[in-house]
Amino acid sequence: MFLMKISIIGFGAVGQGVAKAISSTQQRIKKKYNLKIDIVAAADSKGAAIREDGLDPQKLIEVKSEKGSVAYYPDHGHENIDGLQVLDEVEYDCLVEVTPTNIITGEPGKSLITKAMKDGKDVVTSNKGHLSLFYKELIDLARENNVNFKFEASVGGAMPIINFAQETLPSSRIESIIGILNGTTNFILSRMTAEGSSYEQTLKEAQELGIAETDPTQDVEGLDAACKSVILANAILGRECTLDDVEVTGITRITPEAIELAKEDGYHIKLIAEISHDILRVGPRLVKETSPYAVDGTLNMATLRTDLAGEITVIGKGAGSLETASAILTDIINIWKSRQS
Repeated sequence: MFLMKISIIGFGAVGQGVAKAISSTQQRIKKKYNLKIDIVAAADSKGAAIREDGLDPQKLIEVKSEKGSVAYYPDHGHENIDGLQVLDEVEYDCLVEVTPTNIITGEPGKSLITKAMKDGKDVVTSNKGHLSLFYKELIDLARENNVNFKFEASVGGAMPIINFAQETLPSSRIESIIGILNGTTNFILSRMTAEGSSYEQTLKEAQELGIAETDPTQDVEGLDAACKSVILANAILGRECTLDDVEVTGITRITPEAIELAKEDGYHIKLIAEISHDILRVGPRLVKETSPYAVDGTLNMATLRTDLAGEITVIGKGAGSLETASAILTDIINIWKSRQS
């Protein structure tokens, strides 16, 4: 039995989703890959839990839920210790960096990833901030230190796109990517289309359901989709760009009247990301109601236009802690498989 030790820094919804995914798939992964994944450290803003021979994933979730922090994990909790200190305190193989997205400085994720790579550790992240600001720097650092750096979960949640493009389509030149990359705005626009409700009313509903954040700015102003567009432009098209290079328009000015006029002509309004070798923009667009772009709810989708394979469309849930965790766990397993070859 092979053992892979991971440190999860950031134990919010996604970090807890990773713990839950590991717990629920332990036996299957052992049987299929002869691999055991141990969480040897988990950290949040108040402290950390550290145990060299592995923490109980379900206990981590329970402690976080009941006491507000993994720092109160029985016998192995540590208050007032930050992520960088945790990485010095425990021996691990892979950092799972799932701290909150920061599109101004990329911190604390950037520093955590930099330290892990310089220490020779593999990294998996769902964080869009540092990737949209410092993509080339982080990729170069991973290469210099001969470590794996995976970030499938940073775009589209459970929707496979980065690994799909890089590993399944290596023979094709991908000319462009066009799609819906934000589940929150897609939910809002879908509900407005179905019910004729106002933007303000639908946003409030999305917040009550937990689909939209208390501060929804990054989603509704198109910034989240813009970050994801930058990641795809760099990772799949080989461009060198940052968030500043994206032309961005959000959905806050879309009215029920505009949506109704579009419906009368057989169209829906969607927040569409357009990524090619000379275009990088996010904004509301008219799409035919019979097209692949007319997906509803929190679904994400993207069409990859290639020179050899034509157009290929991928669809998946773009939001949700367990859905995002599924992409993170896939990256962890793929890193382990690459280390065995």
